[in-house]
Amino acid sequence: MKKGISKIVLAYSGGLDTSIILKWLHETYSCPVIAFAADLGQGEELEEVEKKAIQTGASKVRIEDLREEFVEDFVFPMFRANAIYEGQYLLGTSIARPLIAKKQVEIAAEEGADAVSHGATGKGNDQVRFEITYMALNPEIKIIAPWREWDFKSRAELIRYASDRGIPVPVTTEKPYSSDRNLLHISYEGGILEDPWREPDESMFVMTVSPHEAPDEPEYVEIDFERGNPVAVNGERLTPAELLEKLNEIGGRHGVGRVDMVENRFVGMKSRGVYETPGGTILRVAHQGVESITMDREVLHLRDSLVPRYSELVYNGFWFSPERHVLQQLIDATQENVWGTARVKLYKGSCRLVGRKSDRSLYSTDFATFEEDEVYNQADAAGFIRLNALRLKIAALLNRHR
Repeated sequence: MKKGISKIVLAYSGGLDTSIILKWLHETYSCPVIAFAADLGQGEELEEVEKKAIQTGASKVRIEDLREEFVEDFVFPMFRANAIYEGQYLLGTSIARPLIAKKQVEIAAEEGADAVSHGATGKGNDQVRFEITYMALNPEIKIIAPWREWDFKSRAELIRYASDRGIPVPVTTEKPYSSDRNLLHISYEGGILEDPWREPDESMFVMTVSPHEAPDEPEYVEIDFERGNPVAVNGERLTPAELLEKLNEIGGRHGVGRVDMVENRFVGMKSRGVYETPGGTILRVAHQGVESITMDREVLHLRDSLVPRYSELVYNGFWFSPERHVLQQLIDATQENVWGTARVKLYKGSCRLVGRKSDRSLYSTDFATFEEDEVYNQADAAGFIRLNALRLKIAALLNRHR
C-alpha cells in the first residue's frame, strides 16, 4: 500500500487497461478513485461504463459530454491548419488527449482530488500527451502512471489479472489489439497488428464498409465553409459535432478514410497503427478545395510550411504550449477569407474534390483563360522569365569561362 495520496481522478474508458488500473489504484493507494469518462462520440461504448466502474471499485463516476467542445475547440482548429502527421495520420487520438486531460484536471479541482491517473503505457505517446497537459494546467497535481509503476509486463498478464478478479474486459487473447474511438476516428494497434506485413482482418473495421462492398454509384457531397470552419453539409447547417457525425456516416458507407501506416512515436520507436477517419478525410479534402480559390498564394505557402511543425506539436502533446497558441493565431488569420463551398465525390474508398466556389474567390477566368483576353499581355512574361533566370545564367557563363 502506498501513501501520500488522498483522492484520485482516473481517465477511465472501461477498456482493458483502465478497468484493471481502477482496481489496482484502489488496492495500491487505498483511497477513493473517481472514474472520469469523456464522451467524445464513442457512442454505445459508454452505456455500461458507470455500472462497470462502480462494480470495479470506483467511489464515484463522472461521465462528461464533451462532443461539441471536442469538435469546435480542438478538431476544427486543427483542421484549419490542415494538420496531418507523416503525410497520413489525421491525429484523431492525439487531439483528444489534451481535452480529456484538461477536463480531468478540472474535475480534480471540483472533487478535491490531489492526483490524476491515466492508462497510457510507458512506451506510447499518450503518456506524454496526458502528463504535459496536466503539468501545463496544474503544476501541483500528482500524477500516477500505473504502467510505469506496476509489475505487469504485457496485456496478456492484464487479461489474467482481470480474470482472477472477475473484471469483464472487451479484449481477449484471441483478439488482442486495442482500439480507441471518438467522433474523429477509431484507431487500432497492438497484438496481431504488430506484424506490419499482416493485412488487418476486414471484420476489425467498424466505421467504414469495405471499399469492395461500397455502393456501385458515387455520391456527391457539398460542404460550406466560413472562416475555414465547415458549417453545413448539402445546404443543412449543423453544429460542429453533428456535422462531423454526418460526414462519418456518409464517408463510412463509401469506405472512405482507412489508413494503415507505420509511424514514428515521440518516444523514439516505430509503431504500426490502423485508422478509420471517414468524416475527417472528407473535411480535409473539402477545406483545401475552398482554400485553393480564396487564399493568397504567399499566405497559403507560408501556412503550408508550418503544417509539419503544427502537426508534430499536436502529435507530441503540446496543445497547450505557447508555440502552438502562436501558430494557431497565425493560422486562424490565414482563414479569414476562407468562405465558400466544396463539392467532393465519394466512390469505393476514394474522396476526390470535383468542384469549388466562393463569393470571395481570387480565381478569375479573365486572367486564367487560354482564350483571347484584354487583361494580360503575354509578352510581359519574357522579362519576368529573364529576371528569374538571371542568377542561373550568370552561373552558367562563369562555369563555361572557367
